[in-house]
Amino acid sequence: MIEVISNSSYFGVAISLMAFIIGIQLKKKFKWSILNPLLVSIVLVILSLVIFDIDYDSYNQGGKYISYFLTPATVCLAIPLYQQLDLLKKNFKAIMIGILTGVITSLVSILALSILFKLGHEIYVTLLPKSLTTAIGIAVSEELGGLKTITVASIVMSGISGNVIGEGVCKLFKIKNPISVGLALGTASHAIGTTKALELGEVQGAMSSLSIAISGLLTVVLAPIFANFL
Repeated sequence: MIEVISNSSYFGVAISLMAFIIGIQLKKKFKWSILNPLLVSIVLVILSLVIFDIDYDSYNQGGKYISYFLTPATVCLAIPLYQQLDLLKKNFKAIMIGILTGVITSLVSILALSILFKLGHEIYVTLLPKSLTTAIGIAVSEELGGLKTITVASIVMSGISGNVIGEGVCKLFKIKNPISVGLALGTASHAIGTTKALELGEVQGAMSSLSIAISGLLTVVLAPIFANFL
């Protein structure tokens, strides 16, 4: 019975959505930052596949269709940005410098850690797009000759970590300006960080949404240059 269900085209979608819904309910009930719905759903899906001995290919027959919504979902983040267009115009120079600084910091940190831990070139370029949204990060990784699956894992982990600890880090360093908070979350933690920014306020969400697009473009330009450094 389980084998028949797992071979269904809808199985992957169903188990993914159920796991995510459970994650949302747990977050609402306990209000713990660690209970990020995406993190919870990843754990639940993995446990389900292991417990019921379902191979990944069977799960991915349906689960892959969820990936098609990544790009339109990212584009939809432009809506809160449009609502804060006047604020963007007033602070345009500071915002652009902030995003550029964040992108360069991310790339330099990956380079430094790769040298420190003696990582090979393939793993190094795989990690360069870790702070991009998945749709852009996968394309950058493939172009540089990286490992797509590891890139996705690093993107998910950077997003979840930003979502979980981002607000706390901003409070720790007394970063209270909503524009700065939004830029930090979006540049470092892409769309998953943006969901946290939207929870904090409209301005934070708008600036975080902007960061996803601009940091993506900057990384597309800068990543091939940094790829030659190791």
